[in-house]
Amino acid sequence: MPGSRRNSRARGTSGFTARRPAGRARRNRALHPERVVAAATTVLVWRQGPHISGFGEGTIHMTIRRSLLAAAAFAVAGGLTAASAADLRLGVSSPASSLDPHWQNLIPNLALSAHIFDTLVKMDADSQFVPSLAQSWKLVDDTTWEFKLRPGVTFHDGSPLTAEDVVHSLARPATITKSPAPFTIYTRSIKEAKVVDASTVRVVTNAPYPLLPNDLAQVFIVSQKISAGITTEDMNAGRGVVGTGPYKLTSYAAEDRAELMRNDAYFGGKPAWDKVTYRYITSDGSRTAALLSGDVDAIDNVPSADLPRVRGEASLVFSQKPSLRVIYFYIDSGRDDPPFMQNKDGGPIGKNPFKDVRVRKAVSMAINREAIRDRIMEGLSFPSSHIVPPSLRAGEAGFDLMPFDPDGAKKLMAEAGWPDGFRLTLHSPNNRFPNDSKITQAVAQMLSRIGIQASVDAMPMSVYATRGAKGEFSFGLIGWGAQTGEVSSTLRAIIACESKDRGWGLFNWSRYCNKEVDDLLAKGLVTMDDKARNTILNQASKIAANDGAVIPIHFQSTTWAAKKGIAIEPRSDERTLAMSFKPAQ
Repeated sequence: MPGSRRNSRARGTSGFTARRPAGRARRNRALHPERVVAAATTVLVWRQGPHISGFGEGTIHMTIRRSLLAAAAFAVAGGLTAASAADLRLGVSSPASSLDPHWQNLIPNLALSAHIFDTLVKMDADSQFVPSLAQSWKLVDDTTWEFKLRPGVTFHDGSPLTAEDVVHSLARPATITKSPAPFTIYTRSIKEAKVVDASTVRVVTNAPYPLLPNDLAQVFIVSQKISAGITTEDMNAGRGVVGTGPYKLTSYAAEDRAELMRNDAYFGGKPAWDKVTYRYITSDGSRTAALLSGDVDAIDNVPSADLPRVRGEASLVFSQKPSLRVIYFYIDSGRDDPPFMQNKDGGPIGKNPFKDVRVRKAVSMAINREAIRDRIMEGLSFPSSHIVPPSLRAGEAGFDLMPFDPDGAKKLMAEAGWPDGFRLTLHSPNNRFPNDSKITQAVAQMLSRIGIQASVDAMPMSVYATRGAKGEFSFGLIGWGAQTGEVSSTLRAIIACESKDRGWGLFNWSRYCNKEVDDLLAKGLVTMDDKARNTILNQASKIAANDGAVIPIHFQSTTWAAKKGIAIEPRSDERTLAMSFKPAQ
């Protein structure tokens, strides 16, 4: 399975070594900070916390957390040897599920792949287009785009990048079967990709499609010679992981770390670091402790509980940036008898209450998004009841926040025939988004105030994504980033009626379907004028919001921290890249 550990060592085409993250002694670690914190933080102090509107009364407080982190840092500092100034050790919160750049459309996968592979068009730190493998592109006619390849680009094995490699790479996502989050959402519009000459590719779309460059910024280019016939399982074992990117993969241990070395032949200039260790540290406390102790040089997703400590630490630098990712709850309004729902007595639900827009609206009204921002996210979120990021709705009306109104929500529940509510299990990842399971727990408590008796089942993202894609849940937390820098990708992915022919609704776990929304989306996608297209797409998102297609919570602000002497370039797409960290001048 992708992302699974293997017992044997396997060598790939460029000296790559796949290995298990077994219980081996780790160099330069007399006492590992993860072990210190893991042992120490099992001591919890329970007390009644102050009442927060929309939250339950009982809260858990780890009153000794900061002192534990300080102790961890002190305990390990004397046993560490500083890494070379030319090396970078990153501690990241979410592991990639595969080394195959076309396997699963998740930020951790995209981030790791971006070190090894390149795309034709690239998004910069502000999600603006910049040339990458294509030095230029143009619209030949309404359905034909032409991309001119950058000369002199080579793959890690020394072979030159060709137009054939590009054509092969654009076709490959459709050959990946059983992906829980396929990249075909970005290639479905393509009717044909053809070689014009060694450095020119023309892409013909099924209809006028002005957003093709946006989509192709997400599709990595692989070597046809090396990847032909290579499966995802092969890549996870180290075979065929060869790109044109700034770093070469040297070893990989699933869910533990990836080790990379500099590609001196990189067309974008000499990378800043000789070696990059990309460590997956999913535990919030362990990640902060690793940074404080010097075990890593930088981390992402600074835990909200540790923000004051990190911001106030003179030996560290901190950076943040608003994200284009909406954190939301999908809410099954399609099936007649969705799983994990019962009547108030625990018997069969009989009918799906979420088919009624009044119940969906009541759920949204019962959620105190501002309390989540202030008390869980430590201010690092932008409450929203829409899927459109703040940067894409500036100046437009109709994006008001759904008011927190539990009394109004109770009235709607009664009007819909559910005055006593029902039982529901909320599902959530516990290691993917900042405070993901905490947000879900808080929302469960809020829903109890309108009669919905909610419990929470949180699990690792690798398990959650697989089960969720199979339709095993009815109500759960997830996030979607507008990776293309505009809102159509979000509408296509999580709101549009599911259509394999169109490539829409591939991640529509709500099973929501609204013809008016789909018609506006279809119209917007063929509208060549950017301003007119944004207006159409935003109108579609407003209709979906009023209809309770999903229940947005907020757009998060992504955070990073590093030791002093490292400059951080924060990114709106949330990717944690070695290329975003440089020695400070």
